[in-house]
Amino acid sequence: MSEIIKADICIIGAGSGGLSVASGAAQLGKSTVLIEGGKMGGDCLNYGCVPSKALIASASAAHNIKDTAKYGVMPQALHVDFTQVHDHIHDVIAGIAPHDSVERFEELGVKVIQEYGSFESKNILRAGDKLIHAKRFVISTGSSPSVPPIPGLADVPYLTNETIFDLKSPPVHLIIIGGGPIGLEMAQSHRRLGAKVTVVALAFMENDDPELVDILLESLADEGVILRDKVGIQNISHENGQFSVSLEDETITGSHLLVATGRKPNIDRLNLEAAGVDFTRFGINVGENLRTTNKAIYAIGDVAGGAGFTHKAGYDAGIIIRRIVFGMFWAKADYKALPHATYTSPELASVGLSEKTATERYRDNITILKWPYAENDRARATRATKGMVKVITTKKGLILGASIVGKSADEILAPWTLAISQGLKISAMANMISPYPTLGEINKRAASSFYTKSLFSDKTKRIVKFLSFLG
Repeated sequence: MSEIIKADICIIGAGSGGLSVASGAAQLGKSTVLIEGGKMGGDCLNYGCVPSKALIASASAAHNIKDTAKYGVMPQALHVDFTQVHDHIHDVIAGIAPHDSVERFEELGVKVIQEYGSFESKNILRAGDKLIHAKRFVISTGSSPSVPPIPGLADVPYLTNETIFDLKSPPVHLIIIGGGPIGLEMAQSHRRLGAKVTVVALAFMENDDPELVDILLESLADEGVILRDKVGIQNISHENGQFSVSLEDETITGSHLLVATGRKPNIDRLNLEAAGVDFTRFGINVGENLRTTNKAIYAIGDVAGGAGFTHKAGYDAGIIIRRIVFGMFWAKADYKALPHATYTSPELASVGLSEKTATERYRDNITILKWPYAENDRARATRATKGMVKVITTKKGLILGASIVGKSADEILAPWTLAISQGLKISAMANMISPYPTLGEINKRAASSFYTKSLFSDKTKRIVKFLSFLG
């Protein structure tokens, strides 16, 4: 006999979004069930954000040792112990894991069931030998690596983001398929740790500003990352411990192969048809209220399609709490100020409309503002002059979007995110006082350039001349 469990809210998936909903709902007095068949913490903790940033930290430490001569400090011999790099990554994961653990959430009052969930009807979910009857369901099952149908790929032992962090010995030559954020972050990190790296992609960083992407790619190439784009892969094979990737014009051989070609929503186990939930291969269909075609079921994060970011899942969780815990049924998701960042060096970060989208939407009614890192004193002092801020506004100064490539771009993007979320004009950024010398001054300089043409115009000169007569 199956055990029947009744609850106010049942969350499927213990990743970032699911854990936030479960924690909030339980602490606010809702009977809450959390279903997770894999690891608590989901992709971000175990295979994504956390291990990748830990690896990047190791790679940055290695690069900093090699790159000290420009400061007048002569570098010493570098030795990378890849086993200790592996241990560092997993120590970071282990340090965060208790916060996402079964024990912690049970202490908060959440009933955690460590099984995969599958709908049996519109309001009943099976998880192992248990049937959950809930007033509301929240699907937050995330996404998994998407593997393209390249001839031979299915027959070779390739890596994905779910397995690359288990390596205890360094790749001699890492071949990466995919030119998005994951591919380029892994490319630079492994190159800095001593591997030869070749990246093969149809295109690089397609969702970012091409002008800024070129600056990033130039930096990667300068570090020795081999970049091949606009080429098709004919076949992949593996023999005697070597991968062979056959392109249209050459064959690349390497010791390891990483597939980083995007993500697919985790929906296969859910039996969504039984729940009356519409979906496509891109994810579950939801409205601005994050509700599916079944009014009792919501979907958040990667599984709902759109941008696949941990911070989006966390934002979605807040909408869910407002709607189904506090009864704020008018709460809707608004992604106009949803930022994203790629944690290469230099970093690349954006928020709001791109130049292309803004041009399509506003035609000639936009202004493009730019300011180079090379004109910033802090960037010069730290030899981090490669970079640029680009801002898009309307002709009247409403901030539409911002993109930054350069050191700490992910951090100095924050004021633009706030400005767009609050509907501020460029004057707010231009009038901001930024401490000197900081990289944040680049934002102020870019914003102030909005007024350069009018400030130094003949009309302004005539006004100044007239005022001078008044004393």
